[in-house]
Amino acid sequence: MALACLSLVSVSVLAACGSEDDKKTDAVEKLGKLEGKVSILAWPGYVEDGSNDPKVDWVSAFEKKTGCEVTSKVYGTSDEALNLAKSGEYDVIAASGDLSLRLIASDEAQAINTDLVPNYENVYDFLKDTEWNSQDGKNYGVPHGYGANLLMFNKSNVNPAPTSWSAVFDKAELAKNKGKVTAYDSPIYIADAALYLMKTQPDLGIENPYALDQKQLDAATALLKEQRQYVGEYWSDYLKEIQAFETGDSVVGTTWQVIKNNIKDKNVEVTLPTEGATAWNDTWMLSSQAKSPNCAYAWMDYILSPEANAQATEYFGEAPNSPQACEKTTDPKHCETFHAGDEEYAKKLWFWRTPIKKCLDGRTDVECTDYAQWTQAWTEIKG
Repeated sequence: MALACLSLVSVSVLAACGSEDDKKTDAVEKLGKLEGKVSILAWPGYVEDGSNDPKVDWVSAFEKKTGCEVTSKVYGTSDEALNLAKSGEYDVIAASGDLSLRLIASDEAQAINTDLVPNYENVYDFLKDTEWNSQDGKNYGVPHGYGANLLMFNKSNVNPAPTSWSAVFDKAELAKNKGKVTAYDSPIYIADAALYLMKTQPDLGIENPYALDQKQLDAATALLKEQRQYVGEYWSDYLKEIQAFETGDSVVGTTWQVIKNNIKDKNVEVTLPTEGATAWNDTWMLSSQAKSPNCAYAWMDYILSPEANAQATEYFGEAPNSPQACEKTTDPKHCETFHAGDEEYAKKLWFWRTPIKKCLDGRTDVECTDYAQWTQAWTEIKG
């Protein structure tokens, strides 16, 4: 019903624009006529139309309801997505926390009016107005789904079962599985090392793994350079990590729950370590250069609907964003497995955020390192 109403709203005040000067950054008060098409930039598995698997399709229903024809492009990393977003070819973007603030800072995203997204009302409150999807009192998107970066291990090789990230950061533990340790291939992985140091070396003064001054970044970088000697493979394609654990090339490292769910070896398990974990909560954001902003709003509302959100998050392997979506999953235990709506569990997670020079932990007496510095550090870590 909400989607049908979108096409009946009065003439749009939203402009189609592509130039730097024409970028829109403020939220609108009303929507207008649907443009008949929408271009979406997203992680693999977020915009499925049945072409990859005839049984996996939530795009066709959207197109039928709205008349907005969907074209989409997938990306492999947040860095790649940022470059693609700057092209102005996409109306709506699915952004993890290591991308969302960069889109805002570079004026590639415009603030949205959540009153124009009726299904936003159902989203878990703890996912709304967060530090990675809002700024200066403005909301820049709607939450999609979320998940933790867990510790995965093969209990045949790693025994006793680890309860700490020391399994991938402590030299003595690393030595036991040299060449078979794996880690996520991205500068944002520095936050995993920072989280471990925050819990094990309190004298460093780390209060937020995404707010590191130069001394703290140097400490995390040193830890990861030491880890590098024991890493057999860095991964960004989750299919490659599945294969590595099934062949035994990897036996311990960071992972996502969906990866564990797709590994046939019953000896492979996951755990949330005692230190907690980094995590992601992806946000659907409206491009400041959107040529079809009304269809983009229609998509944001649709993908938050219980049916569509349940399909998309269950297929990808993450927690849905609302209790209503949990009621629509085909696996009745899906939300239990992914801890959907569990605020106590979520409190143990540090959702990805883009590091910036203004310290995210509130410090004003020191300048923090930004993502560009993290990227340089990551290049040095990998050698």
